[in-house]
Amino acid sequence: MIRRPNGREPSAGLCQAELLLTAAILGLIGALGWVHASQALGQQAVEATTRLVLEGVQKARAEAERTGIPCAMALGERGWQDSAVAAAEPCTTALGPVAAGVLAPVTRWRHNGPAAWRFTATGLVLDGGLVVVWAPGVSLQRCVVMALPLGVLRHGVYGADPEATLSSDACRPEAG
Repeated sequence: MIRRPNGREPSAGLCQAELLLTAAILGLIGALGWVHASQALGQQAVEATTRLVLEGVQKARAEAERTGIPCAMALGERGWQDSAVAAAEPCTTALGPVAAGVLAPVTRWRHNGPAAWRFTATGLVLDGGLVVVWAPGVSLQRCVVMALPLGVLRHGVYGADPEATLSSDACRPEAG
């Protein structure tokens, strides 16, 4: 049997220093995992909000074509809403929130479009603009551009500050 210099036999447990070191390492691993998970959740929220923005435009266009009646909607702080500004009927099937899930309050969006996005009875878009979606602390920023006169939608990654003046030139297709 091996004896320590003080004459005692070694114990089968861990000493306090070893326990503290183990706790510190586990805490560091947990913190790194939390940061990574927060980034991933934030990116998912940005992706989901972008999809809901696109879906709203597509639903409004389809409704106008299906009913043969022009319609309009506004993109407000709660999502696609009835537009009090436009003289057209509201695009009822497209109205709804554009942020959903646990991180809905965190996701933000801005646009440089009109107060009312209008669609003709044939589904053409009368108003164009740019919508930028982001979440604080998340590196991913998405953008949706609605180009006139046909209302062609393109989306990609926004490469500028979303709080500054919005520019469709900063909306680049995703690489890959």
